[in-house]
Amino acid sequence: MPNSGAQPADVIAVGSRVTVIPTSGSRSGDTKPRIGVVVADFAESVIDNSDLGRDWAPVQRWAIALDDGRLVFAAEGGLKLA
Repeated sequence: MPNSGAQPADVIAVGSRVTVIPTSGSRSGDTKPRIGVVVADFAESVIDNSDLGRDWAPVQRWAIALDDGRLVFAAEGGLKLA
């Protein structure tokens, strides 16, 4: 019987190795892609930006532990599988 809880190989989930796609709004000015591992998925906590009543500080879905030791957060669409 197949494992019904298994994720397809092309789906990002906790434990996936990913590349964080840099955005033009990066405060650090760092535009190089960074690789790390997804350590948390806040999908159940994400509020649509239109419901926030503001257009700054968008909600981030993913927490990623980068290979260089930093913890960063990324929005939906801000990652790709490494």
